[in-house]
Amino acid sequence: MTQPAEPPLRAAIIPVTPLQQNCTLIWCTKTMRGAFTDPGGDLPRLRDALVKTGVTLEKILITHGHIDHCGEAGILAREYGVPIEGPHEDDRFWISRLDEDGRKYGVNGQVFEPDRWLVNGDQVTVGDLVLDVIHCPGHTPGHVVFHHAPSRFAIVGDVLFKGSIGRTDFPMGNHADLINAITTRLWPLGGETVFVPGHGPTSNFAHERKTNAFVSDYALS
Repeated sequence: MTQPAEPPLRAAIIPVTPLQQNCTLIWCTKTMRGAFTDPGGDLPRLRDALVKTGVTLEKILITHGHIDHCGEAGILAREYGVPIEGPHEDDRFWISRLDEDGRKYGVNGQVFEPDRWLVNGDQVTVGDLVLDVIHCPGHTPGHVVFHHAPSRFAIVGDVLFKGSIGRTDFPMGNHADLINAITTRLWPLGGETVFVPGHGPTSNFAHERKTNAFVSDYALS
């Protein structure tokens, strides 16, 4: 009996910070090189995940500049000597106030400068994997999504959740931009695409188009 082929991408979700933000370790099964997406905090848990999986950390990917998603990204990047890629530069405002927001929310936050700001249409690599970068403003102006087309898999941060969408009442949030980004940039990726949101359980785009009270086809008709 032949063994099923190893998928090219694997992912482990590690909720971090008191806000239970879904930091995700994604890795290339061929090279065992990986990236943390949105390592907001709880670094001991993230170090443990690398040891348990045997993954070599290659870089850090950031969807947006809110503290629960990137408060300790700079600390982790320095510790492992890896670059930070993302978000879009329109989130510089949020990253510049991580120290201040950390004091406000009682979460450790430290300002950093990404090694690479991302724009819509960019690609990022993790081992031999190539992920597409999709700019999805609305929750924050510089929010990006990472999509691995061969795996029908996306990391969407706080753009979309199972049954909900990102808040737009923070500074520089925009509800119309968020709805537009979801319907014109996420839905075309295909209904079978499974996504990891910034908080809560995973879902897929078809389920959200059918049932999500904010962005289902029915809700928007």
